[in-house]
Amino acid sequence: MSIPLLKYSLSTQNQRVNGFETFPGEEQPKIYTTDNLPTPAEMDEIIWVCYRQIFSEHQILSSTREPFLESQLRFNQIKVRDFIKSLVLSDSFRYLNYNVNNNYRFVEICIQRILGRDIYNNREKLAFSVLIADKGLEFFVNLLINSEEYIENFGETVVPYQRRRIIAQRTKGEVPFNLKTPRMSEGFLTKQNMPQLLWPGPVRRFRPQEQLPKSGDPALFLTMVSELSNI
Repeated sequence: MSIPLLKYSLSTQNQRVNGFETFPGEEQPKIYTTDNLPTPAEMDEIIWVCYRQIFSEHQILSSTREPFLESQLRFNQIKVRDFIKSLVLSDSFRYLNYNVNNNYRFVEICIQRILGRDIYNNREKLAFSVLIADKGLEFFVNLLINSEEYIENFGETVVPYQRRRIIAQRTKGEVPFNLKTPRMSEGFLTKQNMPQLLWPGPVRRFRPQEQLPKSGDPALFLTMVSELSNI
């Protein structure tokens, strides 16, 4: 018997934060779409934005490119929504984001990058995490891509983008969703018995990997010259 999606309320502190559309200007996100028959150069930009939205810039490598899917998109054999779905279900995305995180962190990444908003609350994160465990990754991705929320905001031809500000952006310069590093969560590191570099106490002026100079090191000569100049 499969587990149904748990119910959760749509409560979040983000409801008190204005969307980008409230203050038009430089902050207004640029909409990338294939509706107006883009030129080859414009299509190159649309494809790049798709990769940047789903993988983020630091994950766009030759190994993450999907030339066949790009060709299909260029010749209108698939839509932007199909391209986005295929990128999320690709082996590269699974390896770089799903395999190195727990379900909670992965749900957060997917909702931010596919739906363009932050998670509503921990209840939503828990609900989708249980869904992934019960029905698998592909079912979860299809649920987001085919959701009324996605269709209403992006449809078939618009590249997903961050639709709402987040509170920290206005105070601490928070990095946009699609530029965040999907690093392993603290809980995942603990579970895998991986070392965590935690340095208690005041900040020091040396790096932990620094070592004393050995015999023949130029640093010894510079230290000796400095001491002689002070005599």
